[in-house]
Amino acid sequence: MSVELAPWQQRIYDQAAAALDAGRLPHGLLFAGPSRLGKRAVAEKLAMRALCAARAPGNEACGQCRSCKLYLSRNQMDPVEVRPDGSLAHPDGHPAHPDVRFISYAVNDKTHKLRSEIVIDQIRTMSSKLSLTPQYGENQVAIIEPADAINHAACNALLKTLEEPQPGRFLWLISAQPARLPATIRSRVQVMEFRLPQEGEARAWLIAQGHPAKQADEALSIARGHPGLAHAWLQQDALALRAEIVADLDRLTRDASAANTIAQRWVSDDDVALRLRFAADVAAERARSANGYDIRPLAAWFDKANRTHELLRTTIRADLAVMELLLAWPASAR
Repeated sequence: MSVELAPWQQRIYDQAAAALDAGRLPHGLLFAGPSRLGKRAVAEKLAMRALCAARAPGNEACGQCRSCKLYLSRNQMDPVEVRPDGSLAHPDGHPAHPDVRFISYAVNDKTHKLRSEIVIDQIRTMSSKLSLTPQYGENQVAIIEPADAINHAACNALLKTLEEPQPGRFLWLISAQPARLPATIRSRVQVMEFRLPQEGEARAWLIAQGHPAKQADEALSIARGHPGLAHAWLQQDALALRAEIVADLDRLTRDASAANTIAQRWVSDDDVALRLRFAADVAAERARSANGYDIRPLAAWFDKANRTHELLRTTIRADLAVMELLLAWPASAR
């Protein structure tokens, strides 16, 4: 069984796979780097390699043994909810394979809603599972994502597990914001750092995904060299949405009274968070091309756009928050 990885993912995978085959892979790994660069894909493929019960030395997971079939049959990856930041939440645990466990946001038994953090009971259960004898092969794997969502008490429990490694037990953390993890955790894991690839490599990959070169170039420019974001935006036809944002801001520069109408449209669907991101990017882009003009108003509006994005996670009325932001645009854009 072979999962095709992007070139920048393959380089990290090859490094980790070689260490696994040589018996040098550390107990704890931290897959760190920007969202949508494939950290999860690399961890998944490495886990399957580690768990395969019939893999020849140096080869990939066979995909045919009982362990591989159980791994592939799981429904763990089915999303149960879209989080406020737009990413997908997954159910906690692994219903099919006894030697691998995925830890993420779990459903609160009392409220029946998804928790906003990873709690100590989840880490204790994971550690208990890792102490058991593997049922297939010689290894067990636990993957925590997003690791930066682990609360303080859970971090202390995790630290104990990291300090007492057992042979064949692997604990992998995935985080787009690794600085939020305590230094005590980061010091006990090896970091596998995902960085943005070179522009040519990112462009070639986007074109290989079936995107026309012109659109790939435009999306990559807007995403500031991030191929994962560019790919997602092209799939969502988000370039048209960004063009709409630019037109709306230009209209506001001429006619501030349009703020209410535009605000109502911006919050009328599920794209409001992306609209605010694009709006902030437009402000930053115009600040960079200000050519000596005072950029402080644009910088302040950029910060305000990001704060408005955060406010959407609260109980505040989205249309009022967005309208307040839009009313401040004409003065910022002069």
